[in-house]
Amino acid sequence: EVRLEESSSCTSVLEEIMKTKTHPLWMRLVLLTRCEKTSFDKNRGNAMNNVNKTLYIPLYGKAYVSGRGLFLDDKKAEEIWGKEGFALKGKAKSKWLAYYMGIRAAVFDDWVRAKLTAADDCVVLHIGCGMDSRALRLSAAAKWYDVDFLEVIEERKKYYQESAAYQMLAGDARDGGWLNAIPERKRAVVVMEGVSMYLSTEELNGFTESLCAHFEQVELLMDCYTVFGAKMSKRSNPVNEVGVTQVYGIEKPEALQRDGFLFVEEREMTPKKYVDELRGVEKFIFKTLYAGSFSKKLYRLYEYKKV
Repeated sequence: EVRLEESSSCTSVLEEIMKTKTHPLWMRLVLLTRCEKTSFDKNRGNAMNNVNKTLYIPLYGKAYVSGRGLFLDDKKAEEIWGKEGFALKGKAKSKWLAYYMGIRAAVFDDWVRAKLTAADDCVVLHIGCGMDSRALRLSAAAKWYDVDFLEVIEERKKYYQESAAYQMLAGDARDGGWLNAIPERKRAVVVMEGVSMYLSTEELNGFTESLCAHFEQVELLMDCYTVFGAKMSKRSNPVNEVGVTQVYGIEKPEALQRDGFLFVEEREMTPKKYVDELRGVEKFIFKTLYAGSFSKKLYRLYEYKKV
């Protein structure tokens, strides 16, 4: 049994869980990855609420792998991380989680790059952008909109400058009203990274309906929990201690289909070309625990398209 005080942080929860052999390995790993959205340093202050503070966890991951020359070149993440001095502890600063987030970001980058190469008459929407620098990493010529909660956008504006080709919008995926600020209507390439697991199927359907109503063409890439992964992330009471009360999974990708909006394909979350950038024991551990058949039991990466 893992005993926790009421004030326990996500980091302390995970430290106990990862040490406690009564929790199966798969449960410990689900909870470790779940901490990407729930771990933060309580001493930072109240400028942002607890949920939005978690944007620094993936930022650290990208800065970490970029600094080691792995997966992606993200000097902006390194810059912001260096200036913020945000204190992370324990599993929130795990190199395995950093590797996973770095590879995930690179996979999304590859997808967007391919879409922009195929057609340049589109806009890019990054939903739940956090502090991510994808627009800079890709040097995209297309009009680009980074979208997140107001508190995140205010934090983001400390480090990013808007231009005619790049704008930041405050918005919630559950309320499509922010789309009215986007004059373009023809074609949208939409990135939804690390967001879908916090939206119900009904909310996801509402989001995609808003996209399809606004744009003539939509291409969407999103990662998600499986139903099994979502259930396992909620199974242990310690998660509730840090305020994580609801996550969602998708049993079948066709659950989000409807007339004119179709599932295209499942894509590889941890491609071999990126795993092969690791070496020796690190490569073996990551390949065993975060890639391949084990990973697919918990997480999936789906592409959709309005046709």
